[in-house]
Amino acid sequence: MTAVARSSSVHVPPTRGDKLFLSTGECDGSENRKFPVLSTRRLTLRAATPKDVPAFRALLSVPEVTRFSNWPDAPSTTQVERFVRWMSKAHGSGKGCAWIIETSDSKALAGAIRFNSFEKKWRSGQIGYELHPDYWGKGLMTEAVRAVVACGHETFRLNRIDAWTMPGNAASDRVLEKSGFRYEGTLRQKAWFKGAFHDFRMFGRIASDAA
Repeated sequence: MTAVARSSSVHVPPTRGDKLFLSTGECDGSENRKFPVLSTRRLTLRAATPKDVPAFRALLSVPEVTRFSNWPDAPSTTQVERFVRWMSKAHGSGKGCAWIIETSDSKALAGAIRFNSFEKKWRSGQIGYELHPDYWGKGLMTEAVRAVVACGHETFRLNRIDAWTMPGNAASDRVLEKSGFRYEGTLRQKAWFKGAFHDFRMFGRIASDAA
């Protein structure tokens, strides 16, 4: 799943006052490395657990969240359990890395963000994310994306990070642009889901790009 509406791919510094803290150890996908918990001024990005299924399913049951994504509308508990299981194993497998987005004050599940995949030989990865509408318009998604991008370039040592949005999802476009991504063109009818072909607006940034 990828970037969706306001919720939903050199170093991207956090915004002023939003210092980023990484857990010890490089997050290189190796099973003997600690999971990279990330903290910003207002958020904690942590590993997913089975306990997150009810809140994550509630998030994905909001039509505005899945409108501009390849998530099914109102996914079943089984579908969400399967995806949360993938999220919890992605880092250990070295195939990606996924975080639950928690607010630092209330510890509420606000969304999720992840590297959906890594191309290790090419040193590239693709991000996707979701955020509950209760947290839209506050800069939280940009804060989370910047933290994950910094982890990607500095600790996963990715040279390139990609993301896609769907036409009409201007909010997610802005999140990516504020995080140093550049719009690189539209892939026409790139994918089939929800009974139709969909164009993908492609965004990318490389390690030498300015924030």
